Amino acid sequence: MKIRNILILVMASALTLPGFSQKLSRTEKKILATVEKNNDEAIGFLEEVVNINSGTLNAAGVREVGKVFQNAFEEIGFGTRWIEMPPEMNRAGHLFAEKEGSKGKKLLLIGHLDTVFEENSPFQRFERINDSTAHAPGGNDMKGGDVIILYALKALQEQGLLKDAQIIVAFTGDEESTGKPLEISRKDLIEAAKRSDIALGYETSTGFNYATVARRGASGWEVQVTGKRAHSSGVFSERTGAGAIFEMSRILNAFYEEVKGEEFLTFNPGILMGGTFTEFDTMKSSGEVFGKTNVVAQTAYVRGGLRFISEEQKERTREKMRSIVSENLPQTSAEISFTDSYPAMPPTEGNMRLLEELNQVSKALGQGEVLAYDPGRRGAADTSFVANYVDCLDGLGTMGSGAHTPEETVNLNTIEALTKRSAILIYRLINQ
Repeated sequence: MKIRNILILVMASALTLPGFSQKLSRTEKKILATVEKNNDEAIGFLEEVVNINSGTLNAAGVREVGKVFQNAFEEIGFGTRWIEMPPEMNRAGHLFAEKEGSKGKKLLLIGHLDTVFEENSPFQRFERINDSTAHAPGGNDMKGGDVIILYALKALQEQGLLKDAQIIVAFTGDEESTGKPLEISRKDLIEAAKRSDIALGYETSTGFNYATVARRGASGWEVQVTGKRAHSSGVFSERTGAGAIFEMSRILNAFYEEVKGEEFLTFNPGILMGGTFTEFDTMKSSGEVFGKTNVVAQTAYVRGGLRFISEEQKERTREKMRSIVSENLPQTSAEISFTDSYPAMPPTEGNMRLLEELNQVSKALGQGEVLAYDPGRRGAADTSFVANYVDCLDGLGTMGSGAHTPEETVNLNTIEALTKRSAILIYRLINQ
């Protein structure tokens, strides 16, 4: 069912659902006052953790940021644990913080500690540009979202409102470059989801008026083609055939003509090589090619990415691609292989109900209506791994610009408002 159709159904029934209110209670107003009181501290905390490099491959830095958050969660009454990954995975591990209880919805709040900026990056420090904006490596994606989680829960704890609530906070240490195999690196996150009712993701916000109810999954694919090496004068002959490069061209053109077109489906060939010999280094994402214009190409290689909105769409697309690859030009052969990365987070009715819950909170706070963000414009994230087990909502983190670039900024003026939004949403959910 398309997103717009699900939204119509949910909006029609929203007013009959428990917990939906556009008015703030006396208790909720106290929560807001506590968030306001702690806001300067929250921004200072953000600066502290941004100034600790935690590029995914900097295991010591990821652990150091995790320790800062670990101490902060323990101070507000959460039990914490650091989950180590096997040494051969070259990943630091994850921080989980948890409160046990039995009332209301059981929540899983998802963030990540790592950034794309490794130790050798020249972009390392939090620096205010003006009163509202700071350059911050990983401050927007997504240490700011982590801080919103912490300070929303801190406000609730200071008002004594977390008693008997089950909340699990999961901060992964490798979201930007997920450790393999996924069965190990995401095992604890999935197990936490199975003990929860709802997952809230704090990846970068797309503005006050949007939240993420669906994310596309991500898969890798590669095609290897073999042709018959011969003098170019014989190309197209029955004996020599078409050569590897023509066969690869046929495959890619058929992908474009026959597979392209479904809503939310994209596939991109990012690397292409062909010649007498090709060699590609996956660790360096670079390759070497040797060939001559008077020799029919013996090998061709392409490596790409696939984005999809559901597992059904992924499998249907893969089957189409396999079929095309199997229909070879004369004297050529080809093979295609796929690697899984992120599953899809489809736009379920449960996700839309969560969106409407957030919408009502936003209206009560005077922050405006919240709509479903176009999943075609969002990348993959950890919420995708739990979408099969719980209702999900993502994009609840900080606002900013230039994520993953040396120009990344975080909007400091929006942190208080976004923390208020999350604190009220969490309060309402744990009391349903």
